[in-house]
Amino acid sequence: MLTLQPSFTHPLVNLRPLHRDDWAALYAVARDPLIWAVHPAHDRWQEPVFRRFFDDAVASGGALIAIDPATDNIIGSSRFDTARAEPGEIEVGWTFLARSYWGCSINPAMKSLMLRHALNHFDRVIFLVGENNIRSRRAMEKIGGQLTPREHFSILAGTQVRSVIYAIDRACFASGPLAQHDC
Repeated sequence: MLTLQPSFTHPLVNLRPLHRDDWAALYAVARDPLIWAVHPAHDRWQEPVFRRFFDDAVASGGALIAIDPATDNIIGSSRFDTARAEPGEIEVGWTFLARSYWGCSINPAMKSLMLRHALNHFDRVIFLVGENNIRSRRAMEKIGGQLTPREHFSILAGTQVRSVIYAIDRACFASGPLAQHDC
């Protein structure tokens, strides 16, 4: 059975279960408005909005905190969830990182760890990305995500948002760019 809150160690990033007492350190990262500037939830840097995000993450039972192993500082988070997934799938998402970690290998390392774990139990991992969130869509393509014809609608920042759905299955992972990541 899949553990939704495993712990992983990697030279670039450690992941462990999110706890309620992580609030202050994680919000210290999330309160940067530029992290959310092109995200559909562009107001997530605001304390009450992030509080809802954080509470949902804790309640999900699948949230992980990202830690820089060199400094032991919290640098972001991600999550496993099955609520919007179809049979044989699990969703990975809600990922964000401090801007100082953008453009390096942290996100691919996180995704590689999470995908290896998930694909031992599921056929496919899905990722919901805001249709106009070009930065996240490029990141998905860089890690081998395949755009599917599926879509999802939700309300974020008071507006209906269309999300596109990317997927990585076992075969794509095995032959894709994350398979070469040392984990």
